[in-house]
Amino acid sequence: MTKKWETLSCVGKPIGRHETAFVECGGKFYLIGGREADGQIDRFDPEKRSWQKMKARTPLIHHFQPIVKDGKVIMVGAMTGDYPTEPPMPRVQIYDPEKDEWTEGGEIPVERRRGSSGVVIYENKIYMVGGITFGHTSGTNNWFDEYDIETETWKQLPDAPRIRDHFHAIVFEDKLYCIGGRNTSYHEPDNFEAFFGAVINEIDVYDFKTKIWITLPNTANLPVGSAAGGVACLDDQIIYFGGENATEALAATRSFNPSSQLWSTIAPLNQGRHGTQALVYKDKIFVAAGSPVRGGGNVNSIEVLT
Repeated sequence: MTKKWETLSCVGKPIGRHETAFVECGGKFYLIGGREADGQIDRFDPEKRSWQKMKARTPLIHHFQPIVKDGKVIMVGAMTGDYPTEPPMPRVQIYDPEKDEWTEGGEIPVERRRGSSGVVIYENKIYMVGGITFGHTSGTNNWFDEYDIETETWKQLPDAPRIRDHFHAIVFEDKLYCIGGRNTSYHEPDNFEAFFGAVINEIDVYDFKTKIWITLPNTANLPVGSAAGGVACLDDQIIYFGGENATEALAATRSFNPSSQLWSTIAPLNQGRHGTQALVYKDKIFVAAGSPVRGGGNVNSIEVLT
């Protein structure tokens, strides 16, 4: 059956925002953080197709990939502050949807703090890869760290094969995939924002069983490079969509087969967007908010891949 994106008609609207998190917890979806959020958390009920504003307020937080554990949304590798010198947040941030409460967790080691990293959970530990240490100015890296949530301790792991930021990592069958992103530390003398074109097409993979990084063959490269695209697993495929490049926010949606290491093209988003995330719920992929143009901008629509 051919997949396509459907823009949902909803009761109520969230705050349009980009560089935000969109995550499922307890059957509800949450838009958390983002440049334009003004501390507001918006909750979506997928059964009623309705939006609700939560009472808890967030600090200024953006450029992060959250994970969910034990009914809580946990955020590491986040930025705060205003463009372009956004510092990384010094502590883990935690949102409890049931209590509608925002708290802080353990401290992140000073020398490993960064934002716009790929973050995943695997066997009850959080893994953070890549990112940038100083907003959109400098410090793109290939660092790889393990965070034990229970003991609040950090462990440095072998670096990834290449630096990247503005991407989302994903786990598929005991392997961590780094797809998309860019080198935001790249600037030219007469063009500070040359980094928009410094996209990364190679896919780096970490095997949790062998503890080895590899780079997939060039034939597996992302066909069109972009940063801040959405990524999710569905039907034994990795779905990658949206993102931004040197000129625009993209709508293209592609499916990657980890077994054959081949890409195929599926229906594009109805709205090109970047700076948001994807979630899977009842075998469907959802995406909301993001920017409809290269750089800053925002929308408040929600789409589902059916």
